[in-house]
Amino acid sequence: MGNYCRYADTEIKVKTQVNVFEKRRQVGILGGNFNPVHQAHLVIAEQVHQHLGLDEIRLMPSFLPPHVDPKKTIDAQDRYNMLLLATKDNPHLGIETVELERKGKSYTIDTMRILKQLHPTTDYYFIIGGDMVDYLPKWRDIDELVKLVQFVGVIRPGYSKRSPYPILWVDSPLMEISSTMIREKVSQGESPRYLLPDLVLEYILQRGLYRG
Repeated sequence: MGNYCRYADTEIKVKTQVNVFEKRRQVGILGGNFNPVHQAHLVIAEQVHQHLGLDEIRLMPSFLPPHVDPKKTIDAQDRYNMLLLATKDNPHLGIETVELERKGKSYTIDTMRILKQLHPTTDYYFIIGGDMVDYLPKWRDIDELVKLVQFVGVIRPGYSKRSPYPILWVDSPLMEISSTMIREKVSQGESPRYLLPDLVLEYILQRGLYRG
């Protein structure tokens, strides 16, 4: 049995009993719009998994990020399908769908409150780029958020590793790939091959995504 918690007008069932002998899981979360997912996303997820020895890394697509123009964001189902294709051959990469299920704008603090209640025996490691660390003081309810997750910073040349918040730093190959770059190439009739998994590129072409 369980009760229900309500966030953003969405009811999500929450377990009320916890097995104290259950082994704690260590799960990394890499959030983003994934419009589309590309090789740099996957390399970061793989490197964090290897360096920290986590049980799993979950790529978490946002339904509607607070800072993204919804007119430029393709349907959530397409972004989810591309993530499925990108991660299907890696047993320790998965997808976290809580923000897609909740819908509305995705604030990290709301998401992590839900996940911690749904999975009380899971320790979460929230992955961000080193260029985002300076912005953490501006994140909604950051003082509570740092108690719910361990932040993992991916080192970026030219950005300081100093922060008032505890950060685990991980080195990863620098790949100058962006979703914007891929969308522009497709819209201009150019091939973004090797910038993203072949199965994802096939999906984009079959569905006629990003054609403008």
